[in-house]
Amino acid sequence: MNEINSSRIKLSQLRALVTVAEYGNFSEAALHLELSQSAISHAIATLEEELGVILLYRGRHGAHLTPVGERVIDHARSVLQLLGAIEKEANLEKGLHGGSVRIACFRSVATHILPAAIARFRDRYPKIAVSIIEHSDYLGAEQALRDGHADIGFTALPGGDEFEGWEILRDEYIVVLPPTPKLETDKITWEQLATYPLILAYGNACYALLRQHLINLNFRVNPAYEVKQDSTTVGMVLQGLGAAILPRLAAEPLPPEVQVYSLPVPLERVIRVAVLANSLQSPAVFAFLDTLRGVDQCTLKAAV
Repeated sequence: MNEINSSRIKLSQLRALVTVAEYGNFSEAALHLELSQSAISHAIATLEEELGVILLYRGRHGAHLTPVGERVIDHARSVLQLLGAIEKEANLEKGLHGGSVRIACFRSVATHILPAAIARFRDRYPKIAVSIIEHSDYLGAEQALRDGHADIGFTALPGGDEFEGWEILRDEYIVVLPPTPKLETDKITWEQLATYPLILAYGNACYALLRQHLINLNFRVNPAYEVKQDSTTVGMVLQGLGAAILPRLAAEPLPPEVQVYSLPVPLERVIRVAVLANSLQSPAVFAFLDTLRGVDQCTLKAAV
């Protein structure tokens, strides 16, 4: 008498058996498992061959368990329930059914990048809490990482060796001009820009990067107005008080009336995702980082 080799029994065969028994026929079981009817039939036939017994009566009115099938099905359900319990324990240990992710960022990221990423993340891991800690610029986000107040930070390149991460997008600095007078050109020159009073949002890392860029190009940096908020800067330009230079994401949403140009010599801030190097991260944090990697690049490019 042939002995049963239980190691050759497959979970897919047990699922097929349980599902056919629940639905009473092969076709509905196949639809439920998203398999072909022939695949279901083959799975059960090979299981019966391995066990050496007939588990189902087949007929015009469907499929029904044989007496031995009635006894086997209880064990099959138990095996599948145990498998589900094993997967649940593993997911709990990985932290994907609980926990939290703390994200430090600045307004441009919070407005234009994070919503799509968080929406995708919540679809996959609805029980993981996501909190956003906004800072005036990326230096604040970096400090939040150092202080342990955030798990993930959005910062800018170049960064220190204490962080590791990757570039997520490049944000161009743009010139925003009042609605009138209209420039009859596709490009603005330094000479044209110098005719406008300059409105700058000061006191942050973006301002420092821009100021150094202008100094290096011998462009006179003597702002007529210095304000704190990017939105204030754009609002003043809209009222014809002067021209502004700021990153595009910081300027958005731009009023349709204003004129927008690239700088005569381009400047970008490189936005990256960062965590503390050599730090232990929770599975929830790794899951969010994987989600960021998977965010469609078209979504990110649409932001800029």
